Amino acid sequence: MTTLTKLTALSPLDGRYYGKVDALRKYFSEFGLIRFRVLIEIEWLKALSAHNDIKEISPFSAQTIAQLDAFNTNFSEEDAHAIKLIERTTNHDVKAVEYWLREKLSANPETAKVLEFIHFACTSEDINNLSHALMLKTAREAVMLPTLNVLISRLKNIAHQ
Repeated sequence: MTTLTKLTALSPLDGRYYGKVDALRKYFSEFGLIRFRVLIEIEWLKALSAHNDIKEISPFSAQTIAQLDAFNTNFSEEDAHAIKLIERTTNHDVKAVEYWLREKLSANPETAKVLEFIHFACTSEDINNLSHALMLKTAREAVMLPTLNVLISRLKNIAHQ
């Protein structure tokens, strides 16, 4: 396998512009995509639990909601690597997230009862398009808009000089 250098990078963004786009990496990298897929799957399961007309899933306790939220907050590169290992077997990126979540949620008695509802009534495209939208939204809010605001402020100062 070729070592990643500025010359072997897939695009100049990973090569010569690496330092310039580093703040965007956690949003637009494969790690970022996997992290957002996990977020979407967890939020969907929470929504199913909160829906009064879905009798097969009881509302989750505050403790379980906090545990589910912690999976999102504490998602790590190690978690992403574990999902990628599962993907080697499944040959399916979103299915690997589903299997990883099933494993993680099986330890909680509340979520262990509803493991079959992870990804329920969803297609992979449902998960992916929402993940891509959140990648754009969060990167825009956390990186792009603050950077543009600094630029606008500098331009205003120059204009007033």
